[in-house]
Amino acid sequence: MVAVHFSTFFVMSVVSLIFGVASPASNEQAPAPAPASDGTSIDQGIAYILMLVALVLTYLIHPLDWQIR
Repeated sequence: MVAVHFSTFFVMSVVSLIFGVASPASNEQAPAPAPASDGTSIDQGIAYILMLVALVLTYLIHPLDWQIR
């Protein structure tokens, strides 16, 4: 008969223990996906557009007003 070395037995025991612990976890239900848009990003986009409009009005049109006078 072939003798099984202790190291082979130990490695196989660890591998089977890992698979035994990981297998039940694979049957669990997956978490729900994150919502695609919660409305906050839309509000933030509108705020950025309004800030750009204010920037254009302040720094591009306002100096033109001084040149006309």
